[in-house]
Amino acid sequence: MTATSWTERKLTDVECWLTDMDGVLVHENQAIPGAADLLKHWTQQGQRFLVLTNNSIYTPRDLRARLLASGLEIPEESIWTSALATAEFLRRQRPGGRAFVIGEAGLTTALHDAGLIMTDRDPEYVVLGETRTYSFEAITRAIRLINNGARFIATNPDATGPSTEGVLPATGAVAALITAATNRKPYVVGKPNPMMFRSALNRIDAHSETTAMIGDRMDTDIIAGMEAGLLTLLVHTGITSRKDVGAYPFRPDLTFPSVAELHAELTGAGPDGHGSTDEDQTAAEKSN
Repeated sequence: MTATSWTERKLTDVECWLTDMDGVLVHENQAIPGAADLLKHWTQQGQRFLVLTNNSIYTPRDLRARLLASGLEIPEESIWTSALATAEFLRRQRPGGRAFVIGEAGLTTALHDAGLIMTDRDPEYVVLGETRTYSFEAITRAIRLINNGARFIATNPDATGPSTEGVLPATGAVAALITAATNRKPYVVGKPNPMMFRSALNRIDAHSETTAMIGDRMDTDIIAGMEAGLLTLLVHTGITSRKDVGAYPFRPDLTFPSVAELHAELTGAGPDGHGSTDEDQTAAEKSN
């Protein structure tokens, strides 16, 4: 029930790791079994890693505290958000540029640290991120600024976010509203744009040929990892179930039920260190 990936790269070739957060390491603020062991293994082996999230609300310090409460010890410098990727993108595009920002501390802090000037007077950019309290006044101001020539940037394309009472409109939904009013689509920096992955690779001085991406979503984590040239690993503890994979025209290199099984293979407790593909699992089920 094992196979190498089509790239012929194996887990033993991996030197650095990128991993999604929600659905891979945590679920509803609870650590997924095996996540703490996997993080400890990487640290003990001296392997560089980054935890990625499209959530732009929180700073790395905030996220570190939230993860610690879930039982996961992750340094601030090992957390990479869509807000940080957006700030890095704008810093390279236009150092000291001016931006009108809709978002919370995770985004405004990242932009400030990158040297951006936040203003609502003649900004060069309108930057849209996630917030629990979208202001109609701020959205209206963004529409007018974009119509007057400001460039439209969004941290991520996620249309909804979770809450205890159900889904909430998120960055992608509000971006669609602004697009409808301006006829201008945003440049989206976060997943599935491989730009976020490339900035993450630069952050830890990693090379795509020796880096793996672990995700739970085919439509963001896996496609972006594939387009960035990474070894892709899908786990089934989040959004994409095993039966959903066949609907996509691309495949992850390897799949695991969860990071617990990945940790077992990395430490020699698994079958042979090669992981499995969905085709392997399906064939095994048929043989049974």
